[in-house]
Amino acid sequence: MSENRGEIYFVCTANICRSPMAARLMRHALDAEPEPLRSLQVHSAGLSALEGQPASRNSIAALEKVGLNLDGHRSRIFTRAMLDRALVTFVMTRSHLDLLELECGPLDDRVFLMRQFLGEENDPEIPDPYGMHLAAYEACRDSMVEAIPSLVRFLRDRLAPTQT
Repeated sequence: MSENRGEIYFVCTANICRSPMAARLMRHALDAEPEPLRSLQVHSAGLSALEGQPASRNSIAALEKVGLNLDGHRSRIFTRAMLDRALVTFVMTRSHLDLLELECGPLDDRVFLMRQFLGEENDPEIPDPYGMHLAAYEACRDSMVEAIPSLVRFLRDRLAPTQT
């Protein structure tokens, strides 16, 4: 059952822009939480990633502006094994959901859009800033920062002991 899983994945296309930023922002947020949230492992991967690439220069710069870093990040491809062992997987766009479903079959209640829990009045997608100016990466980061508290609440609820 998913309650025994201790890994969270953030998934984008190439694992050099959005998902590394999202994973680092989530790790920072979870470090301030009590157990069991603090002990969750946070990873990122890409659906079309080239293995071993560093984060994009602008992703690094966007996170440095909020005091975080992407030191040591190397891109990797998202696999079925990662999906199977994840407590939850957050993707950036509906097209990522579609690709995952195409490759892995029907998705269960452990795969969501990263901004899905912000409410219907908010765009649930995070557009790809790849190849754009730093301002686009900062807007992407800010969109993620806005979503993180809703994800922490979701994880807190998911990990809460069942009342009998």
